[in-house]
Amino acid sequence: MKAQPTASHFIDGAYVEDNAGAPIDVVYAASGETIARLHEATPDIIDRALASARRAQRDWARLMPVERGRILQRAAAIIRERNRELSVLETLDTGKPLQETLVADATSGADALEYFGGMAATVTGESIPLGRDFVYTIREPLGVCVGIGAWNYPTQIACWKAAPALAFGNAMVFKPSEVTPLCALKVAEILHEAGLPAGLYNVVQGRGTVGAALVTDPRVAKVSLTGSVPTGRKVYAAAAEGVRNVTMELGGKSPLIIFDDADLEDAIGGAMLGNFYSAGQVCSNGTRVFVQRAIKERFLERLKVRTEAIVLGDPMDEATQMGPLVNAAQMEKVLFFIEAGQSEGARLVTGGARLNGPGCYVQPTVFADVTDAMTIAREEIFGPVMAVLDFDTEEEVIARANDTEFGLSAGVFTRDLTRAHRVVGQLEAGTCWINAYNLAPVEAPFGGSKMSGVGRENSKAAVEHYTQIKSVYVGMGPVDAPY
Repeated sequence: MKAQPTASHFIDGAYVEDNAGAPIDVVYAASGETIARLHEATPDIIDRALASARRAQRDWARLMPVERGRILQRAAAIIRERNRELSVLETLDTGKPLQETLVADATSGADALEYFGGMAATVTGESIPLGRDFVYTIREPLGVCVGIGAWNYPTQIACWKAAPALAFGNAMVFKPSEVTPLCALKVAEILHEAGLPAGLYNVVQGRGTVGAALVTDPRVAKVSLTGSVPTGRKVYAAAAEGVRNVTMELGGKSPLIIFDDADLEDAIGGAMLGNFYSAGQVCSNGTRVFVQRAIKERFLERLKVRTEAIVLGDPMDEATQMGPLVNAAQMEKVLFFIEAGQSEGARLVTGGARLNGPGCYVQPTVFADVTDAMTIAREEIFGPVMAVLDFDTEEEVIARANDTEFGLSAGVFTRDLTRAHRVVGQLEAGTCWINAYNLAPVEAPFGGSKMSGVGRENSKAAVEHYTQIKSVYVGMGPVDAPY
């Protein structure tokens, strides 16, 4: 098998196998070929991972933060040196085109390790004067953290969760999605090659039962999940039983608002990035594209031309711009939504079909004349399906944009920056863009509101989610006791 790893799990600084676990087949979405077979973590594997993390974390927390940072920065440098081979693995794991993975996956993981490596030594407490006495605070690690990844960005998510956890003195047990289990193993291998002590970053494979076992284990202090809203509900409830810290980045049905004064080509480019990048399998995608009525037909005409020029094909060919969906189940889900759009009366502008031949390919699809009540305007599709809705006034579109249980992202295209800031200020979303879309640098907080999540990933905000504050009151005089 062309992508078979050394073993299924990475625990205490080494690859570990346990064939007693249920098999997990890794299928290359472009061909249907099984490229690796892993095994789900057994209770013994889970226990070994958590035990090694708990043991290693104590000494790691006592290490000088600058030393922790150097290790993460060395890991970032190794990832950059091996970007091509890691990108090829990401393409095999996900089906995303190499043109994309070369610039968006391992490199963004390296960015996170580099950024938090540099931040490690800057995290300090404060001194609070109280006259004769004073209080000082200490930022301490939480302990053992569990990371649960999604299948669309396996390398990036593994690093986004590892980097702040490790930088601030925690250990992590990471469970990648069973759909894309390969890349996290390489992240673990590289971290330890860079000097990370054994036990601090462990990878265990498995489905929901493995995730549930990790989330409910009393040795776990914090859970970070990237996934769907239904999974988030279960994880949040399970973590609450143990009063654990939780951050969750969940799904979305994000609005992208295009006013009639926007630069048309830029707006179309933003809409395409927000719907077709990674074959539409991005949680923050702006899949409800609100276009002001005066420019609607011009917008659709140019969008059709540019969409039909997208190059679909072999993900390993760097000329390919869009690859297959991650697996057959996801493809069938997307085709169901396309059928629903047609049956409910949306106008199919382009696309709408599966490509003939092997692989899970669906044409980039655009629907127009979509109304707010249609299924394709309400539910997260997670595929290359854009819904274009008309609007007339600013007040109207803000109300309609906010009429959803989700609140992950939103975007606005307009030349009127005063209006842009005014509109963004009223949108109920955690991550917003003005005249851009789907850019997520590690320096900026990322996360959602409403049903789209709790907490933030990346940036200085991560300090709040991977540390706790200890307050120390220092008495500098005699104790004043009434008895």
